[in-house]
Amino acid sequence: MSWVLLLLWRQLWGRPSVKAVVTTGLLATALWSLKCYIYSSSSSDEALKPTKALTVLVWEWPSKQVPDFSGDICREQYGIAGCRLSTKRQLLSQADVVVFLHTKLPKGRDKLPRDRPHGQGWVWVSLESPTNTRELSEWNQTFNWVMTYRRDSDIFMPYGKLVPNKSATVSIPTKTNLVSWVISNYHRTQKRAEIYKNLSRYLHVNIYGKAVNKPLCKDCLLPTTSKSKFYLAFENSIHQDYITEKLWRNSLLASTVPVVLGPPRANYEQFIPADSFIHVDDFGSLEELATFLKTMNSSRYRQFFTWQKSYSVKLYADWKERICTICAMYPRLPQGCLYPDLQSWFNT
Repeated sequence: MSWVLLLLWRQLWGRPSVKAVVTTGLLATALWSLKCYIYSSSSSDEALKPTKALTVLVWEWPSKQVPDFSGDICREQYGIAGCRLSTKRQLLSQADVVVFLHTKLPKGRDKLPRDRPHGQGWVWVSLESPTNTRELSEWNQTFNWVMTYRRDSDIFMPYGKLVPNKSATVSIPTKTNLVSWVISNYHRTQKRAEIYKNLSRYLHVNIYGKAVNKPLCKDCLLPTTSKSKFYLAFENSIHQDYITEKLWRNSLLASTVPVVLGPPRANYEQFIPADSFIHVDDFGSLEELATFLKTMNSSRYRQFFTWQKSYSVKLYADWKERICTICAMYPRLPQGCLYPDLQSWFNT
């Protein structure tokens, strides 16, 4: 692979430059992905199916309260058979898969096991955006698979999705407010803060959350946001596929129309129907957006809920379910590859 990259490098630039180095890194990642794809395609699913229950070791559980793994929870709770979860590190030598959450990674590669049994796969897990994910460069050549909100992940784990539900009917709660927003971490430098500040010049926004000293209890969130016609589903940073619970839970599940700020409209439409949301970029100015929201008639408003006739919202908020999903995906995961440059992949 190295001689191919060198040849391409010389043909394109002749001598090293920053552009050449960056592009070479992208080429390396692309060739690596192709190699893993070919390897995976050459192995039949039948050959990759485990003959025994998979042991999935979670190096450190994401919350302080670790669940009881004594039973067959993946099968009993999520219908995924042949999956054994554990957080006991003494099972490292027996584990088929080891899961590492980025927020729980130790500082330094040397603090993780130096050797791993042959065939054992390591999974890097992150639900945060690249803007909020640091220190990736030291984890090159460490992980076999990635599990993120991005659709091109080895194990795709969105914050939510729409699932078919033919018996669903349109249900719109009584609305007493125009717009609401729940915000915990408010930073003036974020685009969502700028958009809110300018939008609030033209309409009133009911704000809740820790950022304004109005925290909502777990059971208070949906009843509160459901009273508003529209919800500001503003992401803290803008990246491809980064569509979080702000859309799925705070808005769609609450039966309020999301006004989204995030990736382009086309990206949202890969997750939800085009007529189920309003994108900030749909308007030439925030004044136009405010006017659109304030003057909408009831007939037009109901059209935003047509999706409810065919779908229901499924949230992915349970870490047990997320980890069990690895077992369901395991037969189709590429084997024998390591991510050469995790940071370059994640930031692409």
